[in-house]
Amino acid sequence: MDNTSGVGVLDKAALVLSALESGPATLAGLVGATGLARPTAHRLAVALEHHRMVARDMQGRFILGPRLAELAAAAGEDRLLATAGPVLTHLRDITGESAQLYRRQGDMRICVAAAERLSGLRDTVPVGSTLPMKAGSAAQVLMAWEEPERLHRGLQGARFTATALSGVRRRGWSQSIGEREPGVASVSAPVRGPSNRVVAAVSVSGPIERLTRHPGRMHAQAVIDAAGRLSEALRRNG
Repeated sequence: MDNTSGVGVLDKAALVLSALESGPATLAGLVGATGLARPTAHRLAVALEHHRMVARDMQGRFILGPRLAELAAAAGEDRLLATAGPVLTHLRDITGESAQLYRRQGDMRICVAAAERLSGLRDTVPVGSTLPMKAGSAAQVLMAWEEPERLHRGLQGARFTATALSGVRRRGWSQSIGEREPGVASVSAPVRGPSNRVVAAVSVSGPIERLTRHPGRMHAQAVIDAAGRLSEALRRNG
């Protein structure tokens, strides 16, 4: 598919914004991700910053700016969240466990949607909860497909290893047993945006007593299917 519109400066600006979709980037990172010449990438990023479509984080790296969130809100409900409700409810119903959707935000992950198990012992993660990127199957999924430099940085102090993340990439799903919280197990799979970047993680979580020490054997396929439905919804509307 041809991604050029014929308006060169807009095409290049779109490349910069797409490169920032997966997280903060230095100028060198932007150059590597977009293939643009360094002066061009810098000029476009600074111009987009002027229009609040790009901003800087505390380390001076380029990030997506607040104007994009304002435009997304004006365009209507977020597509991912609009689709997430019924998909997570179905996932909860077929697994019998609580289901969540996480997005990465800097060095944390946020639960942006959830469908709780209705009764009995369950893992409750309220919508809006902020959890670390250092432990848990959702953190593994959100980290596994990062660029090498960011992945290496993210592994510092993490309760999972580079070898574990290599396995996640190979399988297409992750599991954790007592990693984020004692007694809790979980299974997660990636949700991909139109550009195939991982934009979120779908999870089911619950007590180890029910999920066992091999929760992926029980629930990996259901979680992968749910993530696939959300990915398809984003591609269809992308």
